[in-house]
Amino acid sequence: MTRKTGAASAAMRMLPGFIDRLLRPAPSADLSRLPIGFDLRAVSVAEGLRAALSVAAIAGLSGWMNRPEFLSAALGALLTCMCDVGGPIRRRVPVLLGFAAVGSVTLAAGTLARGAGLGVALTAGLIALFCTAFARVYGQAGMQMGGLLSTVVVLSLDRAHPLGTAVGMGLLFGAGGLWASLLTLAIWRVHPFLPARRRVASAYRALADLVADLRTLIAQDLTDEAAWERHARSHRRGVREAIEAARAEMLEATRAMGPANNRAAQSLIRLEGADQIFGALIALSDLLEQHVAPRATCDRLLRRLRPLLIVLGATVVDDALKLGPVGRSIALLEDDMALLPEGAPERAVFGTIAERLHIAATLAAPDNYLPGGSPDGRRQPLSRRALLPLKANFVWQSLALRHALRAVAVAAPALAYTLTSFNPYAHWLTITIVATMQPYYATTFTRAVERIGGTVLGGLVAALVGLVCRTPLAMTLALFPLCMAAMAVRTASFGLFMAGLTPLLVLLVEVGDTTQNEWMVLGMRAAFTLAGGLLALGGCYLLWPSWEPSRVRREVAAGIAAHGAYAEAELSFLLNETDAAAVDGARRAAGLASNNIEASVSRALLEPGQAARDRLEAALVIDAALRRFAGRISAMQLDPTLCETLPPATWRAWRDWIGGSMRGLAQGQPRLAPRPPLQAGPKAEALQRIARQIELMAAVVDRAVAPDTVGNGAAA
Repeated sequence: MTRKTGAASAAMRMLPGFIDRLLRPAPSADLSRLPIGFDLRAVSVAEGLRAALSVAAIAGLSGWMNRPEFLSAALGALLTCMCDVGGPIRRRVPVLLGFAAVGSVTLAAGTLARGAGLGVALTAGLIALFCTAFARVYGQAGMQMGGLLSTVVVLSLDRAHPLGTAVGMGLLFGAGGLWASLLTLAIWRVHPFLPARRRVASAYRALADLVADLRTLIAQDLTDEAAWERHARSHRRGVREAIEAARAEMLEATRAMGPANNRAAQSLIRLEGADQIFGALIALSDLLEQHVAPRATCDRLLRRLRPLLIVLGATVVDDALKLGPVGRSIALLEDDMALLPEGAPERAVFGTIAERLHIAATLAAPDNYLPGGSPDGRRQPLSRRALLPLKANFVWQSLALRHALRAVAVAAPALAYTLTSFNPYAHWLTITIVATMQPYYATTFTRAVERIGGTVLGGLVAALVGLVCRTPLAMTLALFPLCMAAMAVRTASFGLFMAGLTPLLVLLVEVGDTTQNEWMVLGMRAAFTLAGGLLALGGCYLLWPSWEPSRVRREVAAGIAAHGAYAEAELSFLLNETDAAAVDGARRAAGLASNNIEASVSRALLEPGQAARDRLEAALVIDAALRRFAGRISAMQLDPTLCETLPPATWRAWRDWIGGSMRGLAQGQPRLAPRPPLQAGPKAEALQRIARQIELMAAVVDRAVAPDTVGNGAAA
């Protein structure tokens, strides 16, 4: 009882620091309240140039031939470029061609529906908007394609046209999409494995950032738990996300090009090397937090490690880089390891890192080195891939279904206003609603801020350009740099993308009509965008809200269970009852579970109300304890002398106690069984520290995993 009370007191002392870091608005905060940023490394000048060429060429042809109807083709080219999900050609072809075809039919059908009367147009438009919103069940590609098609749906209902004109507009839109697809897939091809290799390189850069931050802690000689926890939360989450993004990209690329592809094999080996180096660095941070003596030597080793990781990451993308200096640097790293005492756990950790660096540099893996998660190339039939997500999500519990219904309910009056209003810019109201609204209130809020801010900034740019460019030719010339800038930053910052896209769309209208006042266009579009963003937020708040705190409970429970499985796998490995592959799989699952907890808490903090504040505080305590728990388990895996320090019966007893305790905590049961007996000693401290983290979680788990009651924590 005293031990539990002490754990509870420790938890309470830690809370102010957690909340202060959580609410701190600095860009480096790990759970910043508004996740808006700019990733310079995501800027793609090549993509910007390619999109600019596809759009400006058609717009220029339209101006030269004085055929404003060709702007439908320019719009098709622009939206097709935006629909490109990247990756292997085999994955992109159906998306780009499918969007061009469906967009063409949608544009023609929408103009005909508008001519059939208000009732037909409104009904057809709402059905189409439901389908485009529900398309997110097919993943990122479906979500991206559906969002762009929703824009086509709204624009197609702007005005009625006779059958011949409607078909012509649809064909022109499709032709623009085909031109953009041809330029992207055939004329200006990108190496199919390049996106995957860039993802792997980003994982190595994330590891280098983690090493740099770890050196900062060592240089400051910090022993404060909060500082080490801040390091773990901000960097481990980023590295795990980078590794998993690279793993998903490699899976798609390998399915498309075949698992026997040499490029795929090399990248998979380097990716798995990065993942195992990550596990070793987690163990090292846990050791350095507790042991002050080896910090200076470890800092020397980390100083050598960081440039190695950066160079290896660059080598993944550019084969022309020479790896000779890398081999010499690894040898120097191994020489410096002799400065650590023989048998020191830190020396074992750096030994593992050096071995993985050799593998990544030489691409010569030993016989027992099996990259985890290697794709086998098998793929489900198309019919199953098409129908299974629909069946799984056509239930009220599906977040995607509720989101699609909510989007239609909020868009219905806006679309009715758009169809009955004589304002030529009223369509931006409906477009903003469907483009801004997301399944989560927090992401809707972020998207609304970025869209409104980007639209106002881009509108100012459009107005200034319109004052200078008074002829169709001048406006066409202005399209090229605007399109290039917008598409280059598309994946780097949504806000900047909107700032570039807004003048681009406004000028597409202006090329065909130079009579409109630029400031009126800016004012009307900004007003409709602001109104649409506010309506989207109101819809997420009022219609079938699924508040994040209820998901925090599930993520915390899943995180505790995943870490318990990781501990059981590690202790079974020490007893020679399982293999290293099982431990690595459990370590990966535990890291993903911690990331899910933090992502869920970050979304919950953006939601209105304070009903679940107590739960969020408890979830942060548990997340911190799980990070420490995982660090200790990782250090145990890399300690070659640990197994002989205790008899097998003691290891089994502790494995069962840890596993049973974590399963109980995952179910919201704070009562723990007594610790198994353990003879005091330096090696036994590893198990004692794990037990202290479990008891810390037990002190708050009833608040974090308790069933939902009322308010924002109500179950969806």
